[in-house]
Amino acid sequence: MTDLTRAALGWSPFYMSQLEIEELDTLTPARIATVHRDRVVGFSEIGPLELTLDPGITTAAVGVGDWVLCAVAQHRLVRVLDRQTELTRGTEYHTGEKQLIAANLDTLFITSSCNNDFNPARLERYLALAHDAMVTPVIVLTKADQTDDTDTYVDQARALGRNLEVIAMDAKHDDVAALLAPWCGKGQTVALAGSSGVGKTTIANALTGGDAATQAIREDDARGRHTTTGRSLHQMGSGGWLIDTPGMRGLGVAEVAYGIDATFPEISELAARCKFRDCEHETEPGCAVQAAIATGDVDPERLKRFKKLKRENQQATETIAQARDRSRKLGKMYRSAVKKKDR
Repeated sequence: MTDLTRAALGWSPFYMSQLEIEELDTLTPARIATVHRDRVVGFSEIGPLELTLDPGITTAAVGVGDWVLCAVAQHRLVRVLDRQTELTRGTEYHTGEKQLIAANLDTLFITSSCNNDFNPARLERYLALAHDAMVTPVIVLTKADQTDDTDTYVDQARALGRNLEVIAMDAKHDDVAALLAPWCGKGQTVALAGSSGVGKTTIANALTGGDAATQAIREDDARGRHTTTGRSLHQMGSGGWLIDTPGMRGLGVAEVAYGIDATFPEISELAARCKFRDCEHETEPGCAVQAAIATGDVDPERLKRFKKLKRENQQATETIAQARDRSRKLGKMYRSAVKKKDR
């Protein structure tokens, strides 16, 4: 990878504008490829770099896809640049922080299968995260060769958004790279997400020319075992970059109110026309959403899933806010105690 340019790695004026004059002369930009417990590996114009982190920077603050500045001679990561996009999910542990999935993405390939794995509610969760991150979502339906009803799955997926791109494929066929080529050009970054066993590793192999091992799904419920165990950045044959992610059985939402509204535009737009600002879209008079359901313009199942995501997001957002508040208070108490001890 010694012949890579910054542009080929995804560098843009957005990142360049963050550099100080002295940093241009003394530090080297690199793109994070893997994150380990106490170090990271990045790709740069001069090749791969293994870096330790300067004081004040932890591996929790660095994500695959990040752009960083490093001191090459000392193998040090000096600064993490601001992200253009970041894909996160709600934390399970309520620490006050969300879990970073990938940084500086252009497109998220949301994978599902044309079998019992197909789940509109789960797809909508991924769509909400992508929309909130301002990342382009593309739904990729695998195992299209194993059903006679592919069009039904495609139609159901397209009903989950406006102008939503949906690609149906056999992940083992040799046309995978061609089908996904519009999003995988030079300097573009994509990520694969979805439940285990839907063919993410097979697709990743097709895009990168890799040979990572795959595992068969269980026939009784169409679920698979985790094949990818960590996030990593890989160069694709088309010149773009792929961030592979582990299958995520739990996909919490938090602080993604915009993303939920963008995922359900036919509901969120009507909600603004309801007679009451706090309308629950149930039996209230003047509810524009219920009126649209009565005329068949809104799917009542979509409304149920919209409301469920809204409730979950509100609860998780409040919990995160409380956790951050507790963390700030504990920090103040600690600093106060240190000052008293030093007197």
